[in-house]
Amino acid sequence: QVQLVESGGGLVQAGGSLRLSCAASGRTFSSYAMGWFRQAPGKEREFVAGINWSGGSTYYADSVKGRFTISRDNAKNTVYLQMNSLKPEDTAVYYCAVDRERLSIVVTTRARYDYWGQGTQVTVSS
Repeated sequence: QVQLVESGGGLVQAGGSLRLSCAASGRTFSSYAMGWFRQAPGKEREFVAGINWSGGSTYYADSVKGRFTISRDNAKNTVYLQMNSLKPEDTAVYYCAVDRERLSIVVTTRARYDYWGQGTQVTVSS
């Protein structure tokens, strides 16, 4: 059984930073790409950032490029999302997810990810 547990969300002022973590278990973590998505109230869940199985390739949504950094520590089965220069429009529930295919490149499509965490709330005040 695959489990993903996010942590690190909270309330921060605009311009501040947060670091999200996602601890994974139940799958050979180092063989799978990971992604971060977010969902704001009344909106569709959207891709934020992804990282391939080795950590050598990353991809970002245009809205967060240059402000967010995704990384992974395969020894700890954990993926991170460092969020800097946060804006009120970054307010959402953030989810991590694991790719259903082994050793793949990063993909942005929600359907490609088969296991999801429970989400962590990020609120950015203006």
